Amino acid sequence: MRTSMVDVPTEDGVADSYLVVPEGDGPFPGVLFFEDAFGLRPRLLEMAERIAAEKGYAVLAPNILYRGGRCPQFDLAGMDDPAQRGQIFGKIMPFIQQLTAAAIAADTQSYLDFFAAQPGVDAGEVVVIGYCMGGTNALRAIEAHPDRIKAVAGFHAGRLATDDADSPHLSVGNITGEAYFAHADQDHAMSAEQIKVLEAALDKAGVRYTSEVYEGAEHGFTMSDTAAYHAEGERRHWDNLFALLDRVS
Repeated sequence: MRTSMVDVPTEDGVADSYLVVPEGDGPFPGVLFFEDAFGLRPRLLEMAERIAAEKGYAVLAPNILYRGGRCPQFDLAGMDDPAQRGQIFGKIMPFIQQLTAAAIAADTQSYLDFFAAQPGVDAGEVVVIGYCMGGTNALRAIEAHPDRIKAVAGFHAGRLATDDADSPHLSVGNITGEAYFAHADQDHAMSAEQIKVLEAALDKAGVRYTSEVYEGAEHGFTMSDTAAYHAEGERRHWDNLFALLDRVS
């Protein structure tokens, strides 16, 4: 496969990004991959490459926190320690808060335009996937661009259904494609009640979706380089993600 770091121009600057394209002429269908809060790093590059190698998708993984600088933006030493992981997250939170619905909509437009113009990449509809805060913003992305995104998968995404006026669940009626959500049953950022609110909104809107709770998992369970890692949850996530990619290919 062909891998490279690329710079994606946006309205607010430049998003350093990881691009993976399978070997061959293509064109290959696209996956837009939204990072968790800890940014682009070896674990996420490995995940992007696995999608390309096993499913034949081109993958673009932008640094969606680019307004805070290029990756690596933070000292991530100690992510495998629960106490230090929380402290690191606290330093990142101000940059996460910059990602309003409007900012994600504009950024996603830039990512999609850049991705579609790359050699070997199909310029048609893509799948967007996201982890933790990336899952939240993946949902915002498909809500803003339903004509260009055919499916969304969110893994241990937080705050999908809140009392905020711009809560993601309020705009699910925009979705015309398929949605998959994997929730952790020990997730402080997405309670059982919030899951019910999200599912009720999806049902009311007539969205084709799957919403599952992974038992024994906590927020961040797919990330093998953090203290939240849950091996069975990660395995199940790959099975369900690949099944979704097969269905919409």
